[in-house]
Amino acid sequence: MSSALPLERLTRPSPLRSLTLGNFRLTHVPDGMVQLRPDGWFTGLGPDDLAALAPYQDPDGFLVASVGGLLIEHRGRSLLIDAGFGPRRLEAAQSHPALGELAGGELIVQLDAVGVRAQAVDTLAFTHLHDDHIGWALADGGSHFGGVTSVVLSAAEWRERGSLLPARTAGRVRTVPDGGEVFPGVTLREWPGHTGGHAGYMVDVGDAGDDSVRRVLVLGDALHSPAQVANPAWPVFFDSVGGQAIATRRAVLEEAARPDTVCYAGHFADVVFGRVTASDAGHEWQPLD
Repeated sequence: MSSALPLERLTRPSPLRSLTLGNFRLTHVPDGMVQLRPDGWFTGLGPDDLAALAPYQDPDGFLVASVGGLLIEHRGRSLLIDAGFGPRRLEAAQSHPALGELAGGELIVQLDAVGVRAQAVDTLAFTHLHDDHIGWALADGGSHFGGVTSVVLSAAEWRERGSLLPARTAGRVRTVPDGGEVFPGVTLREWPGHTGGHAGYMVDVGDAGDDSVRRVLVLGDALHSPAQVANPAWPVFFDSVGGQAIATRRAVLEEAARPDTVCYAGHFADVVFGRVTASDAGHEWQPLD
């Protein structure tokens, strides 16, 4: 466990990174990256807050966010949470005023690199249906995940955005309520705000060893940058219900600060696995080495 943020890792996207906890292997499977314009992604920040983002900015002045998915392997089965941006790339001028470059394309090859073919994934789950989370589920009509027998998301997300999914994928959708099991040891958590049906996930790894880690929280887009951990009230341009998103962030951070908990934050540059610590000053992100 690192006691300080490794600054060089805050300004690059994450490569493959894995944790083995009990009978679970959890792997960040990279697909690409997206640049976030600090004064566009976060709205209404003053000069002091913007200055505090300096350690997180790349040479072009953007925050760097990883794009990919979380592969969970358990007793010969595999669950993939989120499916990257897919095989395409947008330059800054093609994306959005709050963004810079947005690129995917690696996820299928990276799955092969960890020994899990995309066709062998049996469960596909989504935190929400924004395009940087569903790209490979859309590509080629959903054929890359032809072996999937269950596609999981919250009922609210299915109602709001389910029409985005290709017929092949939509036909396998199973909506799951808050606390419902989606895969052995994995339950859905309703954490709305970024979208009305945004979900996180909790992996119950039991007594996983020396660190007494009993669970992993999959944060989705409840948070996008480690800088938010200390600043959950910062408004995010793409949060569909801003006040609800802020309340969700605060609640998630309180839960994440439990001593038996590790978190996966898929957009957190190259510090996607970590712990949240709490003090009188607030919360802090401590990445895993």
